[in-house]
Amino acid sequence: MTFIKKYKEAIASALFLAAALIVEHAFSFSSQAYVYLPLYGLSYIVVGGPVWMKAFKSIKSGTIFSEFLLMGIATVGAFAIGEYAEGVAVMLFYMVGEYAQDGAVNRAKQSIKSLIDQQPDTATVERNGTTESVHPSKIETGEIIQVKPGEKVPLDGELLTEKASFNTAALTGESKPMSRESGEEVWAGSINQDRPVRIKVTSGYEDTKLSNILTMVQEASKRKAPTQRFMTRFASIYTPIVVWLAVALTFVPYFVVENYVFQDWFYRALIFLVVSCPCGLVISIPLGYFGGIGAASRNGILLKGSDFLDQLRKMKTLFMDKTGTMTEGSFEVRYIHPVNGYSQEELLRLAASLEQDSTHPIAKAILNRTNGQQLHPVENQQEISGKGLKGSVNGKTVVVGNSDLLKQEGISISSTDVDDPYTYVHVAEDGIHVGTISIADQIKEDSKQAIEDLRKHGVNEIVMLSGDNQEVVDHVSRKLGLDHAYGSLLPDEKYRHVEQALSPSKTVGFIGDGVNDAPVITLADIGIAMGGIGSDATVETADVVIQTDQPSKIPMAIEIANFTHRIVWQNIGFALGIKVLVMVLATLGMATMWEAIFADVGVALIAIGNAIRIQNKYSDKGFSLTAKSDSTSQVEEQANACCEI
Repeated sequence: MTFIKKYKEAIASALFLAAALIVEHAFSFSSQAYVYLPLYGLSYIVVGGPVWMKAFKSIKSGTIFSEFLLMGIATVGAFAIGEYAEGVAVMLFYMVGEYAQDGAVNRAKQSIKSLIDQQPDTATVERNGTTESVHPSKIETGEIIQVKPGEKVPLDGELLTEKASFNTAALTGESKPMSRESGEEVWAGSINQDRPVRIKVTSGYEDTKLSNILTMVQEASKRKAPTQRFMTRFASIYTPIVVWLAVALTFVPYFVVENYVFQDWFYRALIFLVVSCPCGLVISIPLGYFGGIGAASRNGILLKGSDFLDQLRKMKTLFMDKTGTMTEGSFEVRYIHPVNGYSQEELLRLAASLEQDSTHPIAKAILNRTNGQQLHPVENQQEISGKGLKGSVNGKTVVVGNSDLLKQEGISISSTDVDDPYTYVHVAEDGIHVGTISIADQIKEDSKQAIEDLRKHGVNEIVMLSGDNQEVVDHVSRKLGLDHAYGSLLPDEKYRHVEQALSPSKTVGFIGDGVNDAPVITLADIGIAMGGIGSDATVETADVVIQTDQPSKIPMAIEIANFTHRIVWQNIGFALGIKVLVMVLATLGMATMWEAIFADVGVALIAIGNAIRIQNKYSDKGFSLTAKSDSTSQVEEQANACCEI
């Protein structure tokens, strides 16, 4: 019953058409049109009525040459010359094509609207010594919520329970559970796996990572790729041209051929009109791009517009940050090298005192090494961008930072036993260097493979830009096989490196995670952010967000972009080729309305099926997606209006 209800117009039209054909050809009524014509008329009205309504609405809105008008003229013309069955068949198969398009669009919507159902409608909050269930939007930051095993986390927060495990597949595309310990961040949309937990809310309902992802997915549907924009312009010129060509095909032969028969040339023109409808192009191209966005989102790659698929495909130069991008960003103190009479404990405590309010990974590594020991109070603290910190401890001026900061302060660095190629944090007190702390970061396990895959996909220049010292940057660069590596850079110096590389002849990308990377990400032709650990500013300004923080997702995104590009141009070439061929045959009188139906509806269905391959190809690499009907409005409108320009 559901099937019949869903396709009732097409089913009713098909039944009336079958009845009309039986009455006309199985009985002796072939010369008595008044007997079977009403059946053809009913069959036509059921499927043609909605098309004519859309044609009138299109004309009323100022768009005269729409597909609906082309179909209407062609089918009414077929009735006028007695080709009743063909006139009905054109409309009937057109509606079947519409059903297929709707199904394809719904599938695309399911792919790119992946996270709506991950946002819970209720949350359990602790208030006044008891718990109550409220909508997450009613919970303030700082309040404590409870999440049972199997429930979704409603808001971003800080885990208060000693430890827990969460399924973050909906946010990152990774099926491996994420372990969290007390004090670490937990994201909305994650599923609590093993025990009841308490979470201190750190983000409001509209500011969670999940809400931001949803916003990015929805905004992606509003941006058209260059090929889509080209096809829109092409169709707006192409459609009126073919209408006037059809008019010319009807009347011009009167002046140039002998034995002109109006009905024959009018029939050819009708075929020409049916063939000319650019439906297969106008729906399958955006559907292809949205399939690409959906395939990417299944794998934890969020693209903020289909045009960035083309930018990824053309990217030849990629600049990258080091810490948190190609390395884990989870620093550990390797060695503590005190000098001038200081002990390791005194040196560490002095450095940690200035770093205690910092969120930088290096600061966290130093603080973790102190094991919670009492730190000194700090006065007049100031941050020197890209270099370190300065403040007053027990009346003495303390400087903690890199060698550039100590040089700036006129402090000479004493010789130590440091010889490892890692990050150095130098500490000075009242102008005297008192020691160096060696900090180690680890290269991500998929970074090297990611670089190799990037080169296979045509990225021929890969450059690292980092604020870390040059020796460390060179060490990582050699490990990864990069072309160039520049260390000890301030944010504005990173910006200048990328700015100098920009050129109309090549597409330049940048990938980073820190707030200081946001300007460079905005500047680059294609800005990529590590979304899991990246700052909000970086994620907001990026064109592509890697939710899993895995460098290997970048070549995967390029692979998806290349495959999408191939599918789109396959559809363009196939659709135009078939249409031109049948148009020529129609002009020569060698095609009937049935060939025209195939060239229009059949080609559209084949193109749509080809576009769906993008989603199928990458569907097994991520998580299942659930959609609601209010997303991807642009695709839906194009499906409803199909070729309306």
